[in-house]
Formats: sequence, structure tokens, C-alpha cells
Amino acid sequence: MKKILMFVGGIVLLVTSSCTAEKEEKEVNEKYLATSTIQMDTTVTKDYVCQIHSISHIELRAQERGYLQKIFIDEGQFVKKGQLLFQIMPNLYQAEVQKAKAEADYAKIEYQNTSKLAENNVVSRNEQLMAKAKYDQALAELALAIVRLKFTEIRAPFDGYIDKFHVRLGSLIDEGDLLTNLSDNRNMWVYFNVPEAEYLNYKTNASSKNPTVVQLLMANNEIFPYEGIVETIEADFNNETGNIAFRATFNNPKALLRHGETGNIRMQNKIKNALIIPQKATYEVLEKKFCYVIDKNNVVHNREITIAAEMPDLYVIKSGLKPNERILLEGIRKVSENDKIKYNYEKPESVFKKLNVYVE
Repeated sequence: MKKILMFVGGIVLLVTSSCTAEKEEKEVNEKYLATSTIQMDTTVTKDYVCQIHSISHIELRAQERGYLQKIFIDEGQFVKKGQLLFQIMPNLYQAEVQKAKAEADYAKIEYQNTSKLAENNVVSRNEQLMAKAKYDQALAELALAIVRLKFTEIRAPFDGYIDKFHVRLGSLIDEGDLLTNLSDNRNMWVYFNVPEAEYLNYKTNASSKNPTVVQLLMANNEIFPYEGIVETIEADFNNETGNIAFRATFNNPKALLRHGETGNIRMQNKIKNALIIPQKATYEVLEKKFCYVIDKNNVVHNREITIAAEMPDLYVIKSGLKPNERILLEGIRKVSENDKIKYNYEKPESVFKKLNVYVE
């Protein structure tokens, strides 16, 4: 019985030793895939939150006091330059015109009579000049009355779309009261804020001969069918945010865009000598990003990295890596700090061909 137990124990020991040896051999012989960092010029596409404004967006206000007698248009309607929009009750101002006209006619007759008398030396030259001054004053009062009468008609100063009404028919309106807004939407100004570092990159690469073209991602996640041109950058940075405002102009022939909309500007930023690695070569711990760097002895080391920009499947590195450093591409969840590994090396150019990347 004792010999049987010793024999069984020997078999178990042999099997266990064999399995252990096989496992160790498997770990030693497993190979991983590695690549290296690469430095090249590239273009990063980035989205910026934007606000959309009509180039001409004005308030239409009453210029005279009175009751709103007529409304000739509707909210949201397209109107033409010079089109009559609102009519404030003109009766009082019509009466003022008639009164001023009568006074002007009287002053004219008085001036004509005084002129004839002055020619016959019946009255002095000064009396003629005084009559002329009264006549001119009466004409000025008539012109003012006519202008005030015209102010009872609110007309469109340019082609555009009418906003909501702030008054209703029959309302008593004071001078300066807001009636509605008018927007010329043929062209739109789109404002977006750019951080200082990206502004510097933009100014370094910008060309006056080739203006920067941008796209507009609308709120429904569709690209606006017309491209925009960056035309203006504001003078000062915002000290609180560290951003500066850009303005792009978009043609809007179908009036799809309206004043006050929001969206995202999609702009391509060129980066020279960017240090690039695949995103799959990184991992995250407590919101910090790391990768494994392989030294000359094939030992892997944790390295914290800082991301400067993000592209599909790629990162542009700001700090933490150097050009041509070898990094672990696959198997990062299977290794630990200071592990000595075996790996197959693949050039970054070959790796990038399998990814979505734009490089110059």
C-alpha cells in the first residue's frame, strides 16, 4: 500500500512539474506588438462651440407716439427693402402738416409783398430780409411736420426676415418702443472661441492668399452644405478664459440658418513636427494617460503622457515621450512595470495605414 501511494504521488508531481514548465515556457515565448513614436507634420480637425448671427440684425422701433393702426406683415415673413410694415395712426401728424403748409403759404405771400415794396423803396431792405427769414422758418416747420408724418410709417430698411411682434394692433405706442426685429440672413457671421496656443498655431500657418476654410456642424449633427471663411479675429483675449474670438462668414442662400442658432465650427489646424502615437498604445488611470516605453534591454516602463490634440485613433503628444521611442502597441493589459518582454516591431507608418489619420 505504501509503495502504491509513493507511485501515485510521483505521477502527480511529474504532471504538476510538466504543467508548470509548460506555463513558464508559454509566458516566456509570448510576443507582443510594438511600434515607436513618430514626428511629422499633421492636420488636426477640432470642433469649437459657436454662435450664429445675421450680418444685419436690427431692432425696429417707433419714432413717434400714437396708436398702432395697421400691421401689414406677419411674424417670420420675408420682406423687401422699403416695404411698409407698420402704420401708426397719422391723423394728428397729417393735421400738423396741413397747419405748417398753411403757415408756409402765408409767409410766402408776405415775403412776396414785402419784396415788391422793397423794390419801390416803400419798405427797407431789412424788412424784406425779415420776411424772407420768416418764410424760410415756415418751410423748415413744414419739412419737419412732413418728416414726423413719415415716421408714422415703419418701413423695412433692407431685405430680411421679420421676428416676433412686441406690440399688437391698437396698442398705444410711445416713441422708442420696440416693435420687432429684422434680420438679413443672406450671409451669416459665426463666432467661436479659440485657445491661445491654437491661435498661435493658426497665425503661424495662416496665409492671406489662402484664407482658412471651415465647416459648420449644425445642431442636428449635419454639416451645413456651404463652407465658411475665417475673416476676422477680435483684438483682445478674454483674461478669464484665455480664449480669443474668431469670426467666420457663411453664405446662406436658402436661409437655412437663422440669427441666434448654435452649432460647432469644424476647423483644421496644421501642426508642424507633431509627435504622434496610436491611441490603442495608451491606457488611463484616474483620468491620467499612460503608455509602456520599451528600453534597450526590452524592459517595459510606465510613462505618464500629456495629450496636445486628438485625431481619429491617434494622439498628438505634448509631453512624456521623445521622438523614435519604442512603445508597446498591443498587450498593455498583460504586462507590468519592469517586465522583460519579447515583441515584434512594426514601423509607425505601417501602423498608421490601418488607422484613420491625416498626415502631410
